[in-house]
Amino acid sequence: MNFISKLKFLTFESYHQCFASTILILDFMSLEKAKRIHQLTQELNQHNYNYYVLSEPTISDFEFDNLLKELELLESEYPSYVDPNSPTKKVGGEITKEFKTVQHSYPMLSLGNTYNEKDLTDFDERIKKSIGDNFEYVCELKYDGLSIGIRYEKGILVQAITRGDGIQGDDVTANVKTIKTIPLVLKSKVKIPDSFEIRGEIVMPLKGFERLNQQRIDQDEAPFANPRNCASGTLKMQDSREVARRPLDCFLYYFLAPENQFPTHFESIEFAKELGFNVGKYYRKVGSLQEVFDYIKYWENERFKLPFDIDGIVIKVNSYAQQEELGYTAKVPRWAISYKYKAQSAATILNEISYQVGRTGNITPVANLRPVLLAGTTVKRATLHNANEIERLDIREGDTVFVEKGGEIIPKITGVDLTKRRADSEVTKFISTCPECSTPLVRREGEANHFCPNESHCPPQVIGKIIHFVSRKAMDIDGVGAETVEQLYRSGLIHNYADLYDLKFEEVLTLERMAEKSAQNVIDGIEKSKQQPFERVLFGLGIRLVGETVAKKLAQYFKSIDALRAATKDEMNFVPEIGDKIAESIIAFFADEENVSLLTRMKAHGLQFVSEYKDLVLDSDVLLGKSVLISGVFEGYDRDELKKRVEAHGGKNASGVTAKLDYLLAGENMGPAKLEKAEKLKIKIISLQEFLELVGDK
Repeated sequence: MNFISKLKFLTFESYHQCFASTILILDFMSLEKAKRIHQLTQELNQHNYNYYVLSEPTISDFEFDNLLKELELLESEYPSYVDPNSPTKKVGGEITKEFKTVQHSYPMLSLGNTYNEKDLTDFDERIKKSIGDNFEYVCELKYDGLSIGIRYEKGILVQAITRGDGIQGDDVTANVKTIKTIPLVLKSKVKIPDSFEIRGEIVMPLKGFERLNQQRIDQDEAPFANPRNCASGTLKMQDSREVARRPLDCFLYYFLAPENQFPTHFESIEFAKELGFNVGKYYRKVGSLQEVFDYIKYWENERFKLPFDIDGIVIKVNSYAQQEELGYTAKVPRWAISYKYKAQSAATILNEISYQVGRTGNITPVANLRPVLLAGTTVKRATLHNANEIERLDIREGDTVFVEKGGEIIPKITGVDLTKRRADSEVTKFISTCPECSTPLVRREGEANHFCPNESHCPPQVIGKIIHFVSRKAMDIDGVGAETVEQLYRSGLIHNYADLYDLKFEEVLTLERMAEKSAQNVIDGIEKSKQQPFERVLFGLGIRLVGETVAKKLAQYFKSIDALRAATKDEMNFVPEIGDKIAESIIAFFADEENVSLLTRMKAHGLQFVSEYKDLVLDSDVLLGKSVLISGVFEGYDRDELKKRVEAHGGKNASGVTAKLDYLLAGENMGPAKLEKAEKLKIKIISLQEFLELVGDK
C-alpha cells in the first residue's frame, strides 16, 4: 500500500484497529506528521506551478522558503513518508556516476531546415500535392536549447531522456526533476492518460546565463560560449544539486500517447497546458502560407525581446491524420520544417582600440565601435582577443568593420571592409606597457597573450586577485562581492587579500550604502572563511597558472603550504598535471617576499594551510599515468565534468599541449594553434565519443 493510500485508509478509529491487529504500527503523532508532509507537498507543488508556469505567485518568497524548510525538516525526521516527487527534489542532491543509455519509445527525429521563403513555398506546394488544399499549420518558436523527452505514468514523472542519436538517449531524470517549470506530479481536472510522453526543449534564460558567465569571468574561468551550450552542459552534470543552482527552464511542445485522444497537434498542446505544462504562449494556428510568413517576419525582430534564445520558427501540419498520410523520410517528417534566422550582422566604424587588464595580468584588446543596432541591442564594443587576432584581421582604427552576433556571449568582428579603408590608415601596433601602471608588458614564448608582470601593485590585478580570493570556488566569503571589494580597495581599507582579516566592523560601516546588518555580514563571512580547506585557500591565492584542479592536486600531494614552498621544480613535476611552467610560476610566487609576508599574516589569522585531503577512489585505472588536455565545446557536457571523469579514471588534466601529453580531447571551436601543435607533436587526438568509449562511459 503506497503512502497516499495509507492516508486515505487511516482514520483515527481504523488506526487503533490496525494497531490491535498488528497490521500497521503507527503512533498518532507519526500519523499527524505524515499528513503534514502530504499537505506541504501538495501545497508547495501548487505554489511552484503558480510561480513558474502561470507567473502568478500567491505567496511571498519568504513564506515559500519557510514552508519548504518545514517540509525538508519533516522529511529528514520521517523519511519513510517522503513522496518520490516531493518539491524538495527541486533542490537536487542525487549523484549520477554515469548516465544510462535508454531507447526512446518513439524515435526523436530532426527537422529539415531552410533559410529562405522559396523553400517554404516548395514545402507548401508538396503538401498540397499530397493532401490537397484543406489543411492548417501550427507555427512555433524554435527554442535554442537541448531536446528532452519526459515520460509520465499515472500522472507522475518517471523518466527524462535526451535526444541522443534519435533512437536512444541519456537518462537525466534526476537533473530534469530540479527544473522548476517541469511538474513532478500532475494536477488536473481533466482525465490524465495512464502513460504518455511529452517533448520539448530545455533552455538557459538569458539573464541567468549572463549571471553565470559573470561569475566564471570573476573567477578567471572561461565563460560559456552561448546559452545553448550552457544548458546542454548543465543537464549532463553529475550532481543534481549543482544543476538545481542553475536557472534552467523548459518549454514543451509535443504530446505523445499510445492512444492520442486529439485529432490535431494544436488541441494536444492546449491539453498539455491544462495538465500544468509550460507550453509557452507563442504558438499559433494559421490557415495559409502567407500567415506563416507573417509569423516569421513578426518574430524576426521581436525575438530579441524574448528572455531566452530562439534560432528560428517551426512549421507543422496541424492534423495528425494528415501527418500520418504525409509520412516520413529516413531522417525527417514530411509534415514539418524549420525556418532558421540568419546570424545578425552589421557594418560600423572602429573608433579606437583600447586595452583591458585582467586579474592575472592578461591584456585584452577591445574594439570601441560607433554604436550600431544589432540583434535588438546597441553594440558599442567587441573583443579582439589578442595580438594574433589583430594581425589576422589586419584591423586598424578608422576601419569599417563587420560585426556579428550569432548566439555568442559578446559581439565579434568578422572582417574589415578594405574598400572603405582610409589612405592614411596605420598598421595597429600592440601596446608595449600596461595601460594601468605603465609596467613593460611580457609575452612568453608560445603564448598568444601579453600580460603585465606587476601583479602586486597594478590596481586591476590587485582588485581582481581579491575578487578571485573571495569567490565561491575559493574562499566563498558571504557578503563580499566584486563591488564591495572595489569599495574596500578604493577607500584604502585593504590593499591585498590578507588585509580582509584585519577589517573592523566600524571600518566596513563607513562604506557607501553599507548598513549595520550588511557590515556585520561582511565580518561574519570573513571569519567563517577561515574554515575553508587548504586546497581552496591555495586556489584563492591566485598563483599564475594554478587553477582549481591544479590547486587540488598540489594540496593532495604536498599536504601543506610549507611543504609546497620547500619543493623543487623536479619535485613538483612528479605531481599529475604540473609541468615546468606551473612549477616555475609557483616557485616565483614563493620567491616574492611580499607574498610570503601575506601568507604569514593569514596563518596567524587561522586560515587552513594544512590539507586533510583524502585519497581519491578511482572508477577505473584506464587512464592511470596518462595526461589529457580538454579543449573546445562539447555537446551535452561541460569541461569541468569531463575533467572530473579524467581524474575518476586515474588520468591527469593537462593545461597545455606538450610532448608529454597523451591525449587531446578535441571539441568544437577549439583553438587552431593547439590542434596544429598537437599534430606536429603527434599527440593522439580523440573525439568525445572516443573518450567515452575509452573510459567505458558509453
